[in-house]
Amino acid sequence: MSRIGLVVHEAKPEAVDRAVTIARWLADRHHETVRLRPDGNDGVVTPSAPVAEMDLLISLGGDGTMLRTVDVGAPHGVPVLGVNVGDLGYLTAVEPEGLELALEAFFAGDHAIERRLLIESSVLRSGPGPSSVERGPLALNEALVEKIVSGRTVRLAVSLSGRYFTTYAADGLIVATPTGSTAYSFSARGPIVAPTHRALLLTPVAPHMLFDRTLVLEPEEVIRIEVAGPRPVAVATDGRQVVELAEGDAVECRAAEQSAELVQVTDRDFHRILVQKFGLSGR
Repeated sequence: MSRIGLVVHEAKPEAVDRAVTIARWLADRHHETVRLRPDGNDGVVTPSAPVAEMDLLISLGGDGTMLRTVDVGAPHGVPVLGVNVGDLGYLTAVEPEGLELALEAFFAGDHAIERRLLIESSVLRSGPGPSSVERGPLALNEALVEKIVSGRTVRLAVSLSGRYFTTYAADGLIVATPTGSTAYSFSARGPIVAPTHRALLLTPVAPHMLFDRTLVLEPEEVIRIEVAGPRPVAVATDGRQVVELAEGDAVECRAAEQSAELVQVTDRDFHRILVQKFGLSGR
């Protein structure tokens, strides 16, 4: 018997109905299911059972639900199977009608685990009194440092593994994974990187300077971003605001020791996914 966790986009009736159906299907095969419910408006998942004891997490929703599910499973090394009940589904592995076949393949061992790089971020405070370090949640797509006040750029001093690089005048900076290269970083003119690569991408958002290109960095680099002016910024990971930073505060981003473990039950052709998602066929 296996223990399966379900993370469901509760606002999507199709996802809710599919969760009920698959829980019944699993119970008929003597597997236990545990529903992990979103807590509050930020999409954070509160487990109702120890995640470390689970054999698999199933994400029923879109890419946002997938991000929350990876956030729950990655610290414990629990693999995630993504079911696309959304619009884009870059991260998901199967469509709803293929879920039962995917689970049969998983239980038979006829699957692969695709390991994706995660970002670990730490906030360093510089105010009066002893300095403090606050760790943020792991990010599968990106960590974002962005302005709070509209119409104003912010100054962000960047150091790479302890060496000062430059100070950006921009709306913000994105530290993205290869998985996240098709998310916000792409919207900011960053490159598309195959998701199984190990690299860190540093992409400026609307920079007011001549240098406006993405840096593709080794995964061992530590990216330090310090607020170098009086205007505050917000730090967000995978779309969730974590903290606000004042002048002198900094955030450090690096590749996490843990990886996201995504279940693949069919050959995943990244090039075909790009053709499909970006409407490139027939051009």
